[in-house]
Amino acid sequence: MSSKEADSLLGKEVEYQFTYNPGLLFPISRSEGRDRIPVDTNELPFKGIDIWTGFEVSWLNAKGKPIVRVAEFEIPADSPNLVESKSFKLYLNSFNQTQFDDETDVIATMEKDLSHASGGQVKVAMFEADSPQLQCFGFDGECVDDLDIDVDVYEPDATLLKTSENTVTEILNSHLLRSNCPVTGQPDWGTLVVEYTGKKLDREAFLKYVISYRQHTGFHEQCVEQAFVDLKAITQATDLLVYARYLRRGGLDINPYRSMDGRLPKVRRHHRQ
Repeated sequence: MSSKEADSLLGKEVEYQFTYNPGLLFPISRSEGRDRIPVDTNELPFKGIDIWTGFEVSWLNAKGKPIVRVAEFEIPADSPNLVESKSFKLYLNSFNQTQFDDETDVIATMEKDLSHASGGQVKVAMFEADSPQLQCFGFDGECVDDLDIDVDVYEPDATLLKTSENTVTEILNSHLLRSNCPVTGQPDWGTLVVEYTGKKLDREAFLKYVISYRQHTGFHEQCVEQAFVDLKAITQATDLLVYARYLRRGGLDINPYRSMDGRLPKVRRHHRQ
């Protein structure tokens, strides 16, 4: 943890604030994590967004009645900062006892604050609790989790990956992704999905690679970017999309999407999410 993070509220016991406070948001430069991959921040090998889902979003209307929504936040991958998740949760909680005349005012306020914190143009969408858009769907492609393999590497290692010379277009996924929060040390569980055109990935090697993140300390966004760079190199992909659907903690999930052309897949959410 950097000295700046150590001076913040991150990883410390705090009293929740229930009136609007944009000062709770804590941006963290993406460059530090990208330098370790390494990725040239000025010439990124991918495009994409981070889709956050807030399941505990609430405020008061003009009459003091609580409004409850599920919110979706899109933060561009080329923004200079990511937003630390605990600070994001504290920020969302600060709306709980704050009155707004209209839902559009809440959206405009969140877009302004999050754009300022991240340094990019953030989009916010609100959904009612019973919205059909919140339904869970299975992931496309082949799940490799049932392969019977021996595993002894629990830090990301690109040398685990293997390919054949055959060129394929396919989708692979695994629910065995786990990494650890750099701030709290808590485990982050997720599903990793890879869509690519390139040299065919060896299934067992791919699964070992996914599992190798199990003891890794890194933000969600950095893990997906590391996987993108490693998979692009080994497959010599002409088309590649890597994304992770992480499980929520504290009513908030983070889902980074990275691709060569900036496209997004169908947004999927497993029953665990």
